[in-house]
Amino acid sequence: MSETPADPPGLDLGRLRNHLDRELPGLVQGPLTASLIEGGRSNLTYVLSDGATRWVLRRPPLGHVLATAHDMGREHRVMTALRDTDVPVPRTLLLDPGTDVLGAPWYLMEHVPGTAHRDVAPFAALGAPRVHALGRRLVDTLAALHRIDPAAVGLADFGRPDGYLERQLRRWSTQLSNSRSRDLPAVDRLHGLLAERLPVSPAPALVHGDYRLDNVLVDDSGDTDGTDGTAGTDAITAVLDWEMSTLGDPLTDIGLLVMYTELAGVGGGIIPSAATAPGFPKPDELVARYAESTGRQAADLDWYVAFASFKLAVVAEGIHYRFQQGRTLGAGFERAGEMAPILARHGLSTLKEN
Repeated sequence: MSETPADPPGLDLGRLRNHLDRELPGLVQGPLTASLIEGGRSNLTYVLSDGATRWVLRRPPLGHVLATAHDMGREHRVMTALRDTDVPVPRTLLLDPGTDVLGAPWYLMEHVPGTAHRDVAPFAALGAPRVHALGRRLVDTLAALHRIDPAAVGLADFGRPDGYLERQLRRWSTQLSNSRSRDLPAVDRLHGLLAERLPVSPAPALVHGDYRLDNVLVDDSGDTDGTDGTAGTDAITAVLDWEMSTLGDPLTDIGLLVMYTELAGVGGGIIPSAATAPGFPKPDELVARYAESTGRQAADLDWYVAFASFKLAVVAEGIHYRFQQGRTLGAGFERAGEMAPILARHGLSTLKEN
């Protein structure tokens, strides 16, 4: 595929423009430009613009792609299905499942305004009351997702809930094998313990798979709710990054959110630090809010937090593998290799197996 100097890596703007003009005539009005959004560690995300309107395009990473990961059709389908629910998502515009245009499947969606809070300083600048309220809204939005009837939004066949946790362990173990370039004894030990202590799942729900603060957009423009003048509206405008969504055990989502809160800022910022801001709810409050909103008791939560640690360790090792091959775009990937052992130790500590 040809590439002009103005093309970001992984995006041929000429072919893309021709395809958009055929499939969505009149959408793009002026010269099309694009920039890669920094900070993503998996699928590549670009902001497109014609000078008047902006859109977002998602495609898989360059190079090494693990089986079943980076499924553009899956992301597009779930966001399309959730369009008219209480879970805010960007409006999807086009899915291209082929490889002729960009060398990989991709989809286009509207650009939603809002802030993805990753770093602690700008998040803390909102003030503790607003930070606290946003943490609670984060849980409430997750609870809204888990209350949705999958059949009612056309997602009854979106996954196989029976045996979900066992399959998840097997899947992530396989992905680790496909990205393994060194010995990882702590990760292997954590996997063994998780397999030995597999819990019984509650009733299934739509699962996001990577739910955390920096995977939502927040309108933090400073407006207040008119009551105490401090809490702010701070609406969540969109939930992003649905590549691992499915039907399964909803406690995997709350376990992941707790893990990200407990490890916020670890690895020199590889894990987002925003949850360390004063006022952000502690893990116990997040779990209690979730139980109150859903009626689900978060039993065996230690297992789910440890599983989240294992899953993220595998993701980090996959990034490390691609970085070694020179197949990552953007900054910050050089430290991914140190994260798998850190995450595994956290999982073992959670299971009281230091």
